[in-house]
Amino acid sequence: MTEVTLARLGLDSSSNTYVVILRERDGRRLLPIWIGQPEAESIVLHINGVVRERPLTHDLCKALIAALGGTLERVEITKVVNSTYYAELHIATPDGHAVVDARPSDSIAIALRLDAPLYAADGLLTIMDDEDEDDVGPPIGPDAPVPLPTPRGEMTPDQLKAYLEQLRPEDFGKFRP
Repeated sequence: MTEVTLARLGLDSSSNTYVVILRERDGRRLLPIWIGQPEAESIVLHINGVVRERPLTHDLCKALIAALGGTLERVEITKVVNSTYYAELHIATPDGHAVVDARPSDSIAIALRLDAPLYAADGLLTIMDDEDEDDVGPPIGPDAPVPLPTPRGEMTPDQLKAYLEQLRPEDFGKFRP
């Protein structure tokens, strides 16, 4: 397993599907994962510090883990089978360690909320050419600026959808799946 960070999130115009790109923490390899609109919106809301009056699903998962005395130790993106990615939430509980099967998109949204590290199986990462590396840009981290120029504060679902639909693959760099 290799530690990865969230590098980009955007809309793949060829498939009209949202894609999250994870990048090897201290390297050039990437992992693009196509995700659904609700998960993309949840990730963007969290990155931009938007707080809803009532908890969204991933906020609820965060609250459940904490209320049960657990700690999210890590998220592992383990494999892909028939174009479906698999992930696991590794949770430390008062009664021991629990591993929960989950979709990578949900796992990423939960990990971001709980400041848990993300890991990907080495075989899932794609090596970038030197010329492509500059197009990807630096990974998003706690000390790096978030390259999503949305206003902080409350956004309507229509505003968020319009923002996500504006993003193009060029906005998050080149990659070779």
